[in-house]
Amino acid sequence: MLCNYGSSSKYKKLDSKLERKMIEMKGSASGQSNFKSIDSIILRFPQFREGLRNLRGVFKQYDEDSNGTIDREELNRCLEKLQLHFTKEEVEDLFHSCDIDGSEGIQFNEFIVLLCLIYLLMKPSSSPDNTLKMHSLQLEATFDTIVEAFLFLDKNGDGKLNKKDVMKALNEASPWERSPARVTRTRFKMDWDKNGKVCFREFLFAFINWVGIESDEELPDSGT
Repeated sequence: MLCNYGSSSKYKKLDSKLERKMIEMKGSASGQSNFKSIDSIILRFPQFREGLRNLRGVFKQYDEDSNGTIDREELNRCLEKLQLHFTKEEVEDLFHSCDIDGSEGIQFNEFIVLLCLIYLLMKPSSSPDNTLKMHSLQLEATFDTIVEAFLFLDKNGDGKLNKKDVMKALNEASPWERSPARVTRTRFKMDWDKNGKVCFREFLFAFINWVGIESDEELPDSGT
């Protein structure tokens, strides 16, 4: 499903910012990572789900007409209430970059990506006491860990992923198993425009799909 969405020129400005941010963060990490293999990332999926599930309530709060999407006006009010200050052009860039199906509305999985991108872009590389507050330490920790997973896979530190990066990470965990065709067909279908590179935004959409956050979507409301 994710492969049907191209990464057109309207995404390039934001993706370039993300690439520079990832290069910067990779450099400051000094090779340190809590992840040692692909399996160590997969084992954290339940924690990722738990960290992201509380966003369902936030999404419903800003989906004021309860139609399952957040439109531009609702997004502007959301950013205002979160005390996030962006220019009109920046909001448009974020909206278009996360509205991957072109529905002119931000769905729940797209909302998660949008908040993560905002968190990453506004997070300073230094002065930790001045970091963006998402009103949830658990959510911030989850976003930080997702970024760490990306940096682990970005072996050459160029701010984006390619097939070689992913294969190297897989082979570290299972050096006896080298199956590029299987990798291409299954877990790592992230390269939407087939350019051989995967930006952090593409990775985020794929990662949320792997974690299975959408599995919670049809659960009935608890009444609270």
